[in-house]
Amino acid sequence: MRAGIFESIAGNQRRTVVIVVGFVLVLGGLGYAIGELTQGGWPVAAGTTAFALLYVWWAYWFGDRAVLAMSGAHPVPRSEETRLWDTVEGLSIAAGLPMPAIYLIEDSAPNAFATGRDAQHASITVTRGLLTKMNRLELEGVIAHEMSHIRNMDIRLMMLAALLVGVIALLSDIILRNARWGAYGMRRARGKGAAIGALIALVLAVLAPLAAAALQMALSRQREYLADATGALLTRYPEGLASALEKIAADPEPLEAATKATAHMFIWNPLRDHGGALNSLFDTHPPVQERIRRLREMAGTPQPTEAGASR
Repeated sequence: MRAGIFESIAGNQRRTVVIVVGFVLVLGGLGYAIGELTQGGWPVAAGTTAFALLYVWWAYWFGDRAVLAMSGAHPVPRSEETRLWDTVEGLSIAAGLPMPAIYLIEDSAPNAFATGRDAQHASITVTRGLLTKMNRLELEGVIAHEMSHIRNMDIRLMMLAALLVGVIALLSDIILRNARWGAYGMRRARGKGAAIGALIALVLAVLAPLAAAALQMALSRQREYLADATGALLTRYPEGLASALEKIAADPEPLEAATKATAHMFIWNPLRDHGGALNSLFDTHPPVQERIRRLREMAGTPQPTEAGASR
């Protein structure tokens, strides 16, 4: 189990490079689209790609602050939330990690996420709903899951994906909003060839967010299973996280602070009721019932049969 965890951590580090390169290529495609629609050509595409590289650099160093700001999170002093602080501190000692910063989102929906570029610059964010709706063992299970994301080096990957998906969606939206004017100007200036170029640009603008979502999905649902397993090993009580996931999944209140760019960072998809089948197709979270089943198998808890479940 321990060897498998270390292999997964190394795999996450390799995937970080692949995912960032993929996002830069998508941004380069959007640069080409902008160049076609503005008649700027390859210099505009090269400029957009350079912007992408600069953005990746900025996201690496400052992205966690942006994610926290996007989520409406604020720091929590120990005097206000002693139980939360004690839980995070105890689990960080058990995991052999530096104490992460602690943030709170004032939202009644229960959820949590971790972010940062490494264990020395990490933070854990929880919602007000998580604190009020979870008992001590359930809260420990959730915090241990997020601590495992820090330990397994998932946080850098998730942070970069959140910010890059956001900027791709923004550029694509700008292109599509200005497509009518741009295509008209190109037809007047250069005729049929320009119209074909504009059509290619529009196709790229439509496909870019889907490609970004696919890259986001490529972060792998297995990282959630891995964080569940390592979190359960950390607390030595898998039922705590299993019970917490049941409560979070059953809670009817929407998490207002979540966006499509940041939803994959939370312990459970806060946008699960939005987007229907297409949203499920690109969901980076595995089915909650499967996560619960695996946790309870770790604990040796018998699973209910279909007949028992119907009673």
